[in-house]
Amino acid sequence: MTHRIAMWSGPRNISTAMMRAWENRPDTVVVDEPLYAFYLKATGLPHPGAADVIAHDETDWRRVAERLTGPIDAGARVFYQKHMAHHLLDDVERDWLDALDHAFLLRDPREMLLSLSKVTPNPGVRDTGLPQQLELFESVRARRGHTPPVLDARDVLENPRVLLGKLCAAFGLEFTDAMLSWPAGSRASDGVWAEHWYASVVQTTGFESWRPRDGALTPALEAVCAECMPLYDALFEHRLTA
Repeated sequence: MTHRIAMWSGPRNISTAMMRAWENRPDTVVVDEPLYAFYLKATGLPHPGAADVIAHDETDWRRVAERLTGPIDAGARVFYQKHMAHHLLDDVERDWLDALDHAFLLRDPREMLLSLSKVTPNPGVRDTGLPQQLELFESVRARRGHTPPVLDARDVLENPRVLLGKLCAAFGLEFTDAMLSWPAGSRASDGVWAEHWYASVVQTTGFESWRPRDGALTPALEAVCAECMPLYDALFEHRLTA
């Protein structure tokens, strides 16, 4: 049996470390933010390396969907897809998502915004991915008749073995210790944007310990955070716990 796992995260989370964990499984292949080129072309946002991303990757979401729902590499039984939820723009049809198994990766909005605001000027609520995560979560739950797995980054960092074990179990997969450590360095599977965003993660060999993020939000970002909290709380209550 093959598994196509779509992990929907917001920015400035542990999503790349999570991708490393899954890629280190011997039965798994991964893809890094396959809708990013589409998102950048559609929005025109001046992200670092945007022109290279658009030139290198597929910008037609329909073709991306065909790839994500199509055959997986020989010898693999898990196709792990690292997604940013805000890349799922409103004009992307949703029917193809039924072919995937979905999971959701959260981060406390205050911590996310403290980090995100350093690389994205004046982020709004939709830039956090939380509205899109909640929309998709509720859709999956209604269509499948069960609650898809939700992880909070802090929980994972504080107890990666237990949380990853529960995530694997949710998909009928066995956990392996290979998910807890990986070789440092870049990967061929990393997006072409890695040089702009992955400077820290390429040095890691496992999940780092959780630590609080220092700093204060501006009044404008406090307002964004206040909008984010009900969305985050609605997902947080369904999270897997140790």
